[in-house]
Amino acid sequence: MGGEIPMDKTAASSSEEQIEEFWDLRPKRLSEYIGQGRVIESLRIAIEAALERGDPLDHVLLHSPPGLGKTTLAHIIAREMGVNLVTSSGPAIEKGGDLISILTHLERGDVLFIDEIHRLSKVVEEFLYPAMEDFSIDFVFDKGAHARSHRYRLEPFTLVGATTRSGLLSAPLRERFGLFRRLDFYTTEELSCVVSRSAQILKVSIDDEGRDEIAKRSRGTPRIANRLLKRTRDYAQVRGDGVIHRMIACEAMELEGVDEMGLTDLDRGFLEAIIHFYKGGPAGIEALAATLQEESDTLADVVEPYLLKIGFVTRSPNGRKATDRAYEYFGVQKQPGRKKQLSFSKFKKNEARGR
Repeated sequence: MGGEIPMDKTAASSSEEQIEEFWDLRPKRLSEYIGQGRVIESLRIAIEAALERGDPLDHVLLHSPPGLGKTTLAHIIAREMGVNLVTSSGPAIEKGGDLISILTHLERGDVLFIDEIHRLSKVVEEFLYPAMEDFSIDFVFDKGAHARSHRYRLEPFTLVGATTRSGLLSAPLRERFGLFRRLDFYTTEELSCVVSRSAQILKVSIDDEGRDEIAKRSRGTPRIANRLLKRTRDYAQVRGDGVIHRMIACEAMELEGVDEMGLTDLDRGFLEAIIHFYKGGPAGIEALAATLQEESDTLADVVEPYLLKIGFVTRSPNGRKATDRAYEYFGVQKQPGRKKQLSFSKFKKNEARGR
Protein backbone atom coordinates (compact mmCIF):
# COMPACT_ATOMS: atom_id res chain seq x y z
CA MET A 1 0.00 0.00 0.00
CA GLY A 2 2.11 2.87 -1.28
CA GLY A 3 2.49 5.81 1.09
CA GLU A 4 0.10 4.42 3.71
CA ILE A 5 1.43 4.52 7.25
CA PRO A 6 0.21 1.67 9.51
CA MET A 7 -1.32 2.77 12.78
CA ASP A 8 0.50 1.88 15.96
CA LYS A 9 -2.03 -0.09 18.02
CA THR A 10 -0.26 0.78 21.25
CA ALA A 11 -0.34 4.50 20.42
CA ALA A 12 -4.02 4.30 19.43
CA SER A 13 -4.88 2.51 22.67
CA SER A 14 -2.94 5.09 24.69
CA SER A 15 -4.75 7.93 22.89
CA GLU A 16 -8.15 6.37 23.65
CA GLU A 17 -7.21 6.01 27.32
CA GLN A 18 -6.21 9.69 27.51
CA ILE A 19 -9.49 10.77 25.91
CA GLU A 20 -11.46 8.52 28.28
CA GLU A 21 -9.60 9.95 31.28
CA PHE A 22 -10.23 13.51 30.06
CA TRP A 23 -13.96 12.89 29.70
CA ASP A 24 -14.09 11.11 33.07
CA LEU A 25 -13.19 14.44 34.69
CA ARG A 26 -16.34 16.04 33.27
CA PRO A 27 -19.62 15.67 35.16
CA LYS A 28 -22.18 13.49 33.39
CA ARG A 29 -25.35 14.65 35.18
CA LEU A 30 -26.72 17.96 36.42
CA SER A 31 -26.49 16.60 39.98
CA GLU A 32 -22.71 16.22 39.56
CA TYR A 33 -22.17 19.69 38.08
CA ILE A 34 -20.32 22.15 40.31
CA GLY A 35 -21.04 25.89 40.17
CA GLN A 36 -23.26 27.92 37.79
CA GLY A 37 -26.15 27.51 40.24
CA ARG A 38 -28.78 29.61 38.43
CA VAL A 39 -27.95 28.16 35.02
CA ILE A 40 -28.14 24.58 36.29
CA GLU A 41 -31.44 25.19 38.11
CA SER A 42 -33.07 26.77 35.06
CA LEU A 43 -31.90 23.89 32.86
CA ARG A 44 -33.12 21.33 35.38
CA ILE A 45 -36.60 22.89 35.38
CA ALA A 46 -36.73 23.14 31.58
CA ILE A 47 -35.56 19.53 31.12
CA GLU A 48 -38.01 18.16 33.68
CA ALA A 49 -40.92 20.06 32.10
CA ALA A 50 -39.97 18.89 28.59
CA LEU A 51 -39.74 15.26 29.73
CA GLU A 52 -43.14 15.44 31.40
CA ARG A 53 -44.72 16.79 28.20
CA GLY A 54 -42.79 14.42 25.98
CA ASP A 55 -41.46 17.34 23.95
CA PRO A 56 -37.92 18.20 22.86
CA LEU A 57 -36.15 20.81 24.97
CA ASP A 58 -36.21 24.41 23.73
CA HIS A 59 -33.12 25.52 21.82
CA VAL A 60 -30.32 26.57 24.19
CA LEU A 61 -27.61 29.20 23.68
CA LEU A 62 -24.64 29.12 26.06
CA HIS A 63 -22.27 32.08 26.21
CA SER A 64 -19.00 32.35 28.14
CA PRO A 65 -15.22 32.59 27.79
CA PRO A 66 -13.54 29.25 26.93
CA GLY A 67 -13.32 26.46 29.47
CA LEU A 68 -16.34 27.23 31.66
CA GLY A 69 -18.44 24.20 30.72
CA LYS A 70 -20.46 24.87 27.56
CA THR A 71 -19.53 21.59 25.88
CA THR A 72 -19.98 19.69 29.13
CA LEU A 73 -23.49 21.08 29.52
CA ALA A 74 -24.39 20.07 25.97
CA HIS A 75 -23.45 16.47 26.75
CA ILE A 76 -25.33 16.60 30.05
CA ILE A 77 -28.48 17.97 28.37
CA ALA A 78 -28.49 15.09 25.88
CA ARG A 79 -27.90 12.55 28.64
CA GLU A 80 -30.63 13.99 30.89
CA MET A 81 -33.08 14.01 27.96
CA GLY A 82 -32.10 10.44 27.07
CA VAL A 83 -31.32 11.28 23.42
CA ASN A 84 -28.39 11.22 21.02
CA LEU A 85 -25.89 14.07 20.78
CA VAL A 86 -24.54 15.23 17.41
CA THR A 87 -21.64 17.70 17.59
CA SER A 88 -20.21 20.13 15.08
CA SER A 89 -18.79 23.66 14.98
CA GLY A 90 -19.43 26.89 13.13
CA PRO A 91 -16.26 26.78 10.98
CA ALA A 92 -16.86 23.11 10.08
CA ILE A 93 -20.29 23.79 8.53
CA GLU A 94 -19.14 25.66 5.46
CA LYS A 95 -22.15 25.23 3.15
CA GLY A 96 -25.90 24.87 3.45
CA GLY A 97 -25.58 21.29 2.18
CA ASP A 98 -23.37 20.41 5.18
CA LEU A 99 -26.05 21.59 7.59
CA ILE A 100 -28.86 19.88 5.65
CA SER A 101 -26.97 16.58 5.79
CA ILE A 102 -26.70 16.87 9.58
CA LEU A 103 -30.32 17.94 10.13
CA THR A 104 -31.88 15.23 7.96
CA HIS A 105 -30.12 12.51 9.96
CA LEU A 106 -31.37 13.69 13.36
CA GLU A 107 -33.92 11.55 15.18
CA ARG A 108 -36.78 12.92 17.26
CA GLY A 109 -35.52 14.86 20.30
CA ASP A 110 -31.83 14.61 19.39
CA VAL A 111 -29.48 17.36 20.54
CA LEU A 112 -27.39 19.13 17.90
CA PHE A 113 -24.46 20.93 19.50
CA ILE A 114 -22.75 23.63 17.42
CA ASP A 115 -19.66 25.10 19.06
CA GLU A 116 -18.52 28.62 18.09
CA ILE A 117 -21.92 29.12 16.50
CA HIS A 118 -21.18 32.79 15.86
CA ARG A 119 -18.82 31.67 13.09
CA LEU A 120 -21.60 30.20 10.93
CA SER A 121 -21.83 31.84 7.52
CA LYS A 122 -24.92 33.87 6.63
CA VAL A 123 -25.91 31.31 4.00
CA VAL A 124 -25.91 28.50 6.58
CA GLU A 125 -27.86 30.67 9.03
CA GLU A 126 -30.62 31.11 6.44
CA PHE A 127 -31.11 27.32 6.39
CA LEU A 128 -31.08 27.21 10.17
CA TYR A 129 -33.95 29.68 10.74
CA PRO A 130 -36.84 27.49 9.46
CA ALA A 131 -35.17 24.40 10.93
CA MET A 132 -35.24 25.95 14.41
CA GLU A 133 -38.71 27.47 14.19
CA ASP A 134 -40.74 25.04 12.06
CA PHE A 135 -38.48 21.96 12.01
CA SER A 136 -38.32 22.10 8.24
CA ILE A 137 -35.90 23.06 5.48
CA ASP A 138 -36.58 24.33 1.98
CA PHE A 139 -34.90 22.76 -1.04
CA VAL A 140 -34.71 24.74 -4.29
CA PHE A 141 -34.55 22.73 -7.51
CA ASP A 142 -33.37 24.08 -10.85
CA LYS A 143 -32.65 27.75 -11.48
CA GLY A 144 -34.25 30.80 -13.05
CA ALA A 145 -37.78 30.43 -14.44
CA HIS A 146 -37.81 26.67 -13.76
CA ALA A 147 -36.88 27.01 -10.09
CA ARG A 148 -39.12 25.02 -7.70
CA SER A 149 -39.14 24.89 -3.92
CA HIS A 150 -39.83 21.83 -1.79
CA ARG A 151 -40.27 21.86 2.00
CA TYR A 152 -38.81 18.87 3.84
CA ARG A 153 -40.05 18.12 7.35
CA LEU A 154 -37.44 17.42 10.02
CA GLU A 155 -37.79 15.48 13.24
CA PRO A 156 -38.14 17.92 16.19
CA PHE A 157 -34.70 18.47 17.71
CA THR A 158 -32.88 20.69 20.19
CA LEU A 159 -30.10 23.00 19.04
CA VAL A 160 -27.50 23.82 21.69
CA GLY A 161 -25.26 26.64 20.52
CA ALA A 162 -22.07 27.70 22.28
CA THR A 163 -20.27 30.95 21.70
CA THR A 164 -17.49 33.01 23.22
CA ARG A 165 -18.81 36.13 21.47
CA SER A 166 -22.55 36.50 21.68
CA GLY A 167 -22.30 40.02 20.27
CA LEU A 168 -21.27 38.56 16.90
CA LEU A 169 -24.47 36.53 16.63
CA SER A 170 -27.06 37.97 14.27
CA ALA A 171 -30.25 39.14 15.99
CA PRO A 172 -32.54 36.75 14.01
CA LEU A 173 -30.47 33.75 15.11
CA ARG A 174 -30.16 34.84 18.72
CA GLU A 175 -33.90 35.44 19.06
CA ARG A 176 -34.74 31.88 17.98
CA PHE A 177 -33.21 30.39 21.12
CA GLY A 178 -35.67 29.70 23.93
CA LEU A 179 -32.98 29.54 26.63
CA PHE A 180 -30.08 32.01 26.67
CA ARG A 181 -27.64 31.49 29.53
CA ARG A 182 -24.27 33.05 30.35
CA LEU A 183 -21.73 31.03 32.32
CA ASP A 184 -19.70 33.08 34.80
CA PHE A 185 -16.16 32.59 36.07
CA TYR A 186 -15.93 30.24 39.05
CA THR A 187 -15.09 31.31 42.58
CA THR A 188 -11.99 29.89 44.27
CA GLU A 189 -14.23 27.84 46.57
CA GLU A 190 -16.05 26.28 43.61
CA LEU A 191 -12.77 25.51 41.87
CA SER A 192 -11.49 23.85 45.05
CA CYS A 193 -14.47 21.49 44.81
CA VAL A 194 -13.67 20.86 41.13
CA VAL A 195 -10.03 20.05 41.96
CA SER A 196 -11.08 17.73 44.82
CA ARG A 197 -13.48 15.84 42.56
CA SER A 198 -10.91 15.53 39.75
CA ALA A 199 -8.20 14.42 42.18
CA GLN A 200 -10.48 11.63 43.42
CA ILE A 201 -11.15 10.46 39.86
CA LEU A 202 -7.44 10.59 38.97
CA LYS A 203 -6.58 8.87 42.28
CA VAL A 204 -4.22 11.69 43.27
CA SER A 205 -3.32 12.39 46.90
CA ILE A 206 -3.78 16.09 47.63
CA ASP A 207 -4.16 18.08 50.84
CA ASP A 208 -6.40 21.11 51.37
CA GLU A 209 -3.62 23.68 50.95
CA GLY A 210 -2.40 22.11 47.71
CA ARG A 211 -5.95 21.96 46.39
CA ASP A 212 -6.61 25.61 47.25
CA GLU A 213 -3.34 26.72 45.67
CA ILE A 214 -4.25 25.12 42.36
CA ALA A 215 -7.78 26.56 42.54
CA LYS A 216 -6.44 30.06 43.25
CA ARG A 217 -4.26 30.01 40.14
CA SER A 218 -6.87 28.57 37.76
CA ARG A 219 -8.26 31.90 36.47
CA GLY A 220 -11.79 31.00 37.53
CA THR A 221 -11.89 28.25 34.88
CA PRO A 222 -12.47 24.50 35.54
CA ARG A 223 -10.65 23.43 32.37
CA ILE A 224 -7.51 25.23 33.55
CA ALA A 225 -7.93 23.80 37.06
CA ASN A 226 -7.97 20.25 35.67
CA ARG A 227 -4.98 20.95 33.43
CA LEU A 228 -2.94 22.42 36.29
CA LEU A 229 -3.92 19.51 38.52
CA LYS A 230 -2.53 17.04 35.98
CA ARG A 231 0.71 18.98 35.61
CA THR A 232 1.07 19.21 39.39
CA ARG A 233 0.38 15.48 39.66
CA ASP A 234 3.27 14.83 37.26
CA TYR A 235 5.57 17.17 39.21
CA ALA A 236 4.66 15.55 42.54
CA GLN A 237 5.29 12.10 41.08
CA VAL A 238 8.75 12.96 39.68
CA ARG A 239 10.07 15.60 42.10
CA GLY A 240 8.15 14.70 45.28
CA ASP A 241 6.56 11.77 47.05
CA GLY A 242 3.41 11.72 44.93
CA VAL A 243 1.38 13.85 47.36
CA ILE A 244 0.31 17.33 46.28
CA HIS A 245 0.79 19.87 49.06
CA ARG A 246 1.16 23.63 48.87
CA MET A 247 4.92 23.74 48.27
CA ILE A 248 4.74 21.15 45.49
CA ALA A 249 1.81 23.04 43.90
CA CYS A 250 3.72 26.34 44.02
CA GLU A 251 6.83 24.81 42.45
CA ALA A 252 4.79 23.13 39.72
CA MET A 253 2.92 26.34 38.94
CA GLU A 254 6.17 28.31 38.79
CA LEU A 255 7.49 25.80 36.26
CA GLU A 256 4.30 26.28 34.22
CA GLY A 257 4.72 30.06 34.32
CA VAL A 258 1.53 30.61 36.31
CA ASP A 259 1.80 33.14 39.12
CA GLU A 260 -0.26 33.57 42.30
CA MET A 261 -3.00 35.44 40.44
CA GLY A 262 -3.18 32.87 37.67
CA LEU A 263 -1.48 35.10 35.12
CA THR A 264 0.57 33.39 32.41
CA ASP A 265 3.44 34.69 30.29
CA LEU A 266 0.94 35.72 27.61
CA ASP A 267 -1.14 37.66 30.13
CA ARG A 268 1.89 39.48 31.42
CA GLY A 269 3.07 40.20 27.88
CA PHE A 270 -0.37 41.63 27.06
CA LEU A 271 -0.24 43.97 30.07
CA GLU A 272 3.39 44.97 29.52
CA ALA A 273 2.65 45.83 25.90
CA ILE A 274 -0.13 48.20 26.96
CA ILE A 275 1.94 49.78 29.74
CA HIS A 276 5.32 50.10 28.01
CA PHE A 277 4.63 50.17 24.27
CA TYR A 278 1.38 52.12 24.38
CA LYS A 279 1.99 54.20 27.54
CA GLY A 280 -0.94 52.66 29.38
CA GLY A 281 -3.35 52.76 26.42
CA PRO A 282 -5.69 52.97 24.79
CA ALA A 283 -4.44 50.28 22.42
CA GLY A 284 -6.47 48.39 19.82
CA ILE A 285 -6.64 44.60 19.92
CA GLU A 286 -5.16 44.29 16.44
CA ALA A 287 -2.21 46.49 17.41
CA LEU A 288 -1.61 44.39 20.52
CA ALA A 289 -1.85 41.19 18.48
CA ALA A 290 0.78 42.52 16.07
CA THR A 291 3.06 43.56 18.95
CA LEU A 292 2.80 40.16 20.67
CA GLN A 293 2.72 38.18 17.40
CA GLU A 294 -0.45 36.43 18.54
CA GLU A 295 -3.87 35.96 16.97
CA SER A 296 -6.29 38.73 17.92
CA ASP A 297 -8.98 36.09 18.60
CA THR A 298 -6.72 34.46 21.18
CA LEU A 299 -6.23 37.76 22.99
CA ALA A 300 -9.93 38.67 22.84
CA ASP A 301 -11.30 35.24 23.83
CA VAL A 302 -8.65 33.79 26.15
CA VAL A 303 -6.55 36.58 27.65
CA GLU A 304 -8.76 39.64 27.91
CA PRO A 305 -11.86 38.27 29.74
CA TYR A 306 -9.90 37.29 32.85
CA LEU A 307 -7.91 40.54 32.92
CA LEU A 308 -11.17 42.46 32.71
CA LYS A 309 -12.62 40.36 35.52
CA ILE A 310 -9.75 41.03 37.93
CA GLY A 311 -9.66 44.72 37.02
CA PHE A 312 -6.28 44.89 35.30
CA VAL A 313 -7.68 46.16 32.00
CA THR A 314 -10.56 48.36 30.91
CA ARG A 315 -12.08 48.71 27.47
CA SER A 316 -12.97 52.01 25.85
CA PRO A 317 -14.15 52.94 22.34
CA ASN A 318 -10.51 53.67 21.47
CA GLY A 319 -9.04 50.42 22.79
CA ARG A 320 -7.69 48.74 25.94
CA LYS A 321 -6.24 50.59 28.92
CA ALA A 322 -4.17 49.34 31.83
CA THR A 323 -5.63 50.14 35.25
CA ASP A 324 -3.86 51.27 38.41
CA ARG A 325 -3.98 47.65 39.66
CA ALA A 326 -1.96 46.54 36.63
CA TYR A 327 0.69 49.19 37.34
CA GLU A 328 0.84 48.07 40.99
CA TYR A 329 1.19 44.44 39.91
CA PHE A 330 4.33 45.27 37.91
CA GLY A 331 5.59 47.80 40.43
CA VAL A 332 5.59 50.52 37.78
CA GLN A 333 4.63 54.10 38.52
CA LYS A 334 1.91 55.43 36.28
CA GLN A 335 3.05 58.32 34.09
CA PRO A 336 0.49 61.13 33.96
CA GLY A 337 2.16 62.87 31.03
CA ARG A 338 -0.38 61.87 28.40
CA LYS A 339 -3.31 63.18 30.42
CA LYS A 340 -1.60 66.51 30.93
CA GLN A 341 -0.83 66.82 27.26
CA LEU A 342 -4.44 66.06 26.29
CA SER A 343 -5.85 68.55 28.74
CA PHE A 344 -3.38 71.22 27.53
CA SER A 345 -4.36 70.71 23.87
CA LYS A 346 -8.00 70.89 24.87
CA PHE A 347 -7.32 74.20 26.65
CA LYS A 348 -5.61 75.57 23.55
CA LYS A 349 -8.62 74.64 21.42
CA ASN A 350 -10.99 76.36 23.82
CA GLU A 351 -8.76 79.44 23.86
CA ALA A 352 -8.77 79.56 20.06
CA ARG A 353 -12.56 79.31 20.00
CA GLY A 354 -12.79 82.18 22.50
CA ARG A 355 -10.85 84.38 20.11
